[in-house]
Amino acid sequence: MEVKFYDTVNDELLKFAVIISQSNGKWVFCKHKERDTYEVPGGHREAGENIFETAKRELQEETGAIKFEIKPICVYSVTGKTRVNDTGEETFGLLCFAEITEFAKELHSEMEKVVLMDELPENWTYPLIQPKLIEKYLQVKIIL
Repeated sequence: MEVKFYDTVNDELLKFAVIISQSNGKWVFCKHKERDTYEVPGGHREAGENIFETAKRELQEETGAIKFEIKPICVYSVTGKTRVNDTGEETFGLLCFAEITEFAKELHSEMEKVVLMDELPENWTYPLIQPKLIEKYLQVKIIL
């Protein structure tokens, strides 16, 4: 499994958006109904959708965020087979950061719950990918 970072790539290559999120100084993670692990909010781009709109939509769907500020960080890619990539080809996504100031009272998605954490989780849904995305965010957050 290899994760790489880019300043930019052709827009049509961007298939995913992942949003590293915090609220009141705590990390925001989602727990899917079918898994016992935690993940950063994110998901697939829909046909005809602007990738930044994908990021906003996925953040709202998966965390219930109502009020938030979101910024793009960079483009990332993952090469290797994953739960959502059975070919192992290099796939590209937009990495964003969001500060969430208000959440909806309940979720209407595949997520069972949203958890606010002081520390990063140990049981990741994508342990070879998501910690690297957070590390990248921590490297660039001074400039954001």
